[in-house]
Amino acid sequence: MARRLLGRPELGSVVGALAVFLFFAVAADGFLRPASLGTVLYAASTIGIMAVPVALLMIGGEFDLSAGVLVTTSALVSSMVSFQFTANVWVGAAVSLLVTLAVGVFNGVMLTRTGLPSFIITLGTFLMLTGLNLGVTKLVGGTVSTKTIADMEGFGSARALFASAFTVGGVGIKVTVLWWLALVAVATWILLRTRFGNHVHAVGGNAEAARAVGVPVRATKTALYAGVAFCAWVSGQHLLFSFDVVQSGEGVGNELIYIIAAVIGGCLITGGYGSAVGAAVGALIFGMTSKGIVYAEWNPDWFKFFLGAMLLLATLLNAWVRKRAEAAR
Repeated sequence: MARRLLGRPELGSVVGALAVFLFFAVAADGFLRPASLGTVLYAASTIGIMAVPVALLMIGGEFDLSAGVLVTTSALVSSMVSFQFTANVWVGAAVSLLVTLAVGVFNGVMLTRTGLPSFIITLGTFLMLTGLNLGVTKLVGGTVSTKTIADMEGFGSARALFASAFTVGGVGIKVTVLWWLALVAVATWILLRTRFGNHVHAVGGNAEAARAVGVPVRATKTALYAGVAFCAWVSGQHLLFSFDVVQSGEGVGNELIYIIAAVIGGCLITGGYGSAVGAAVGALIFGMTSKGIVYAEWNPDWFKFFLGAMLLLATLLNAWVRKRAEAAR
């Protein structure tokens, strides 16, 4: 049992999450208040929704540097289609889903057809989307932000699905927490109980060896990029229906946060190792740290320092856990 536990990728992140929780429970007076816990969960969920598919992609041996701006693209397309064509907002959301998935498939096809590193492919997509987000928004609306769609048909039902909130035991819970937990459950089932999950680990460990035994490497990697795109669509719709308008420059830099959460959660940069649960715990650590520093009334300028320190410590701990697990086999 102990040997099996040592082999779990998320072990280090769980220990780290407990340590961070106990630290801020003592250091920050308001950290354990119901309202504070709700804020922490919300911050963690907005990162976790994207950290989970990014973790699967990293297990498959690839990166996606366009994930942050793709969230903004999703929101912009949904808003502008709805406003410009005076359509039901669900029409805009549907078109946004198609466009977002197309970007994910584009990343996957370009990667598998050209043989270029995912860093180069998705960096190119990142730059193109950043320019398109700003250029098209200014061209269509004349400003860097979208127009309000709050008075359009379907807005209420869309907000209920993507941006509503409810209370459990005095803690305000955003619906993004449910999306986050559902994605973790689905991703964990895929990794541990399906043939596709075996393919993900295989292509991340050694793509050529996987191809030699019949694993569809191209289809697997393209599907992983499509998964990132779907979750970017969910996050984009939350962004839109939470605030009604979207700034075209948002999302830049968030892709690194998703990767950091996945690495803190036990994913290896080299691929072939990690878990969806670990990525979720990494997002939780991010949420606790970002909000805990505020509740402790520290200078928020130190947040990036703590984030970098956690990244290094998590990477070292993950490497140690994996070596112990391999030695115990």
